[in-house]
Amino acid sequence: MVAARPFLRPAAFLLAVSLALIGWRWATRGAAHPSGPRRGAGAPAVAPAPAPRRFYRVRPGDTLASIAARTGVSVARLRRLNPHANPTALFLGERLRLP
Repeated sequence: MVAARPFLRPAAFLLAVSLALIGWRWATRGAAHPSGPRRGAGAPAVAPAPAPRRFYRVRPGDTLASIAARTGVSVARLRRLNPHANPTALFLGERLRLP
């Protein structure tokens, strides 16, 4: 028992803080939260799905025109979505953003 004595106060403090935190969370579980209203325990949270981002990886022989034909996106739209891409010098493996 003498060996455990130095650990009694820190253990009691941690227990008290844990119980206080559990009590606080229980008491505020129905309060307004910045993320929106609370749902029931069994209801899944429904968040709007982010728009999927699609990319095209440049292959040997690709040009903006061939990529546009392959993906169904106009060359003008590809240039607007990828201002960093040089249309006369595409690099192998370069990722181009698609809508």
